[in-house]
Amino acid sequence: MAIPGNLLTTAMAIMPHRNVNQALELVLSLDVPFWPQLPHLSYYEDMYVQASEHFPGIVLDLEKRTVRFSMEKFINEFEETMAHFNEPEYLDVSETYSAVYNRFLDLDLSDCPAIRGQLEGPISFGFHVLDQDDRPILFNDTIRPFMIEFMAKRVNVQMNRLKNLNANAFMFIDEPGLQFLFSALSGYGDVAAKGDMEVFFSLIERPRGVHLCGNPDWDFLLGLDLDILSLDVYSNGEVFVAYVQSIRRFLDRGGVIVWGIVPTNFEPFEKEDLDSLEKRLTQLWTFLANEGIDRQFLLSRSMLSPATCCLVNPDGEKTVEKAFKMIQELSLRLREKERLLCAG
Repeated sequence: MAIPGNLLTTAMAIMPHRNVNQALELVLSLDVPFWPQLPHLSYYEDMYVQASEHFPGIVLDLEKRTVRFSMEKFINEFEETMAHFNEPEYLDVSETYSAVYNRFLDLDLSDCPAIRGQLEGPISFGFHVLDQDDRPILFNDTIRPFMIEFMAKRVNVQMNRLKNLNANAFMFIDEPGLQFLFSALSGYGDVAAKGDMEVFFSLIERPRGVHLCGNPDWDFLLGLDLDILSLDVYSNGEVFVAYVQSIRRFLDRGGVIVWGIVPTNFEPFEKEDLDSLEKRLTQLWTFLANEGIDRQFLLSRSMLSPATCCLVNPDGEKTVEKAFKMIQELSLRLREKERLLCAG
């Protein structure tokens, strides 16, 4: 199995650091490293901005820190984009849009159990980016199909670069917008979303999955053709494990769950320790075991991570670094207790 499971560690890519070396050193301390996104370093590092690179029609304002869309600009730029549509270099993340990505690609990561990349997904990107009429481009029936194909191509380009470093590379599609699909604001509901997401994932090479910190319809998300799902179980664990049948089907077809358990926000982190977080997590696993999901099977298809990213702590990057250290300590403790220490 390309994605290792067995309670190995990874994390969310968005980090509060301004020092590239410090951020890289931290992610390399995890079992499954990734290239960090550093929006405090530059607005180009914002996840929506990184996803927008070479997307025709984008209006990027670095001073106001906004990313918008112009239909007129899209029409003017579309032909140029299509002329480069099959060029991997054009669709990859450039040095301008990430201070870390190319440095990560220069590392020897062949001995890692796996490595990971990420890109913002089309649902969240389409919700976030507004056109000249302040309307999300997700609602534009002309733009949406192109956006889905464009993002899928970019994911595949990055995946292939990472697989040159490590055969077990996989991708997270960051989709915080999925939790808004079922709200009253949306003129784009679950039926349309399911169809579009099925098309999107059919265009993406495996292994691939979704990361989000919110609380969507878990039946919907677990029913997508994913290989891995990363979520905040510190905040949403009790809700998530109630979807027993969907979790069972997801695991049975080979899915891996990343249990985001260590908070990275200053106040909740200060209230927890290894014992409290172990108890919180194992209670979720015990619930699933009592509902008929074999514990060892579940753990063989589980990874651990911090619960969320965090850019707003009063101590800068310190709590995030503590959370990274704690997730490693928790992983080692649980792997020893569950006799998984040498697995993965």
